[in-house]
Amino acid sequence: MLPWRRALRALAAALLVTGAVTLTPTASASASVAEATTSRGWNDYSCKPSTAHPRPVVLVHGTFGNSVDNWLVLAPYLVRRGYCVYSLDYGQLKDVPFFHGLGPIDKSAEQLDGFVDKVLASTGAEEADLVGHSQGGMMPRHYLKFLGGADKVNALIGLAPDNHGTTLLGLTKLLPYFPGVEDLLTTKTPSLADQVAGSPFLTRLNKGGDTVPGVRYTVIATKYDEVVTPYRSQFLDGPDVRNVTVQDLCRVDVAEHLAVGVLDRVAHHEVANALDPEHATPSTCLS
Repeated sequence: MLPWRRALRALAAALLVTGAVTLTPTASASASVAEATTSRGWNDYSCKPSTAHPRPVVLVHGTFGNSVDNWLVLAPYLVRRGYCVYSLDYGQLKDVPFFHGLGPIDKSAEQLDGFVDKVLASTGAEEADLVGHSQGGMMPRHYLKFLGGADKVNALIGLAPDNHGTTLLGLTKLLPYFPGVEDLLTTKTPSLADQVAGSPFLTRLNKGGDTVPGVRYTVIATKYDEVVTPYRSQFLDGPDVRNVTVQDLCRVDVAEHLAVGVLDRVAHHEVANALDPEHATPSTCLS
């Protein structure tokens, strides 16, 4: 195979796994799983926050993820710890009905805005905490910065978030050599184009600083991330920011992009610490 064809295939494959967890299940399967999780307290709109955990937690999935599959481990983990936990689907496109998180990211942030309002109205809480994976850890920053979300959010915790975009191990630099590919991404899967390092969306998002006053930020990254590269581009700069690399807490942790968001125990323990810093305990390989 010609080298340029191998590169194009690699680029396409990498783009397709950006933030992906699984393919969206059928409607009936999604409904049955959602009912089961609600019965355990996840997406239970009768839940009222406790004195110990006064803020509801909103989970924001990654590209190609959804409100169920991305959180099959973390949501029950937080429910068991006494949190009111909610998750949403966002970024649906009419031309790609079976996937989520592909629409323009600024429009997805508007969906998050409405969902947070719904959760706050249901729980009676004044603020929520947000936990997002991949795009879901970066997209809320648009909500905080441009849609008034900073008045409704106490903390944003990003699991492998593409805060400054991704180079996909340098593959995005090949886009200009394949006429039409960039236009195809922009028109058919806008969020993928928005997540490329240096995109107009990210340039606007990061102009003037990474953070907004009044919100605590935590970034949990893995040095083995093969999707958001370089992995340190995930980190934020500003006050009230804590950047964490899971291998600094557990040297033998080999979690990559998907695992750090979906099932890594060290990362999830750090989420719990970030939600309740006053009662944080050290994260180790045995967390």
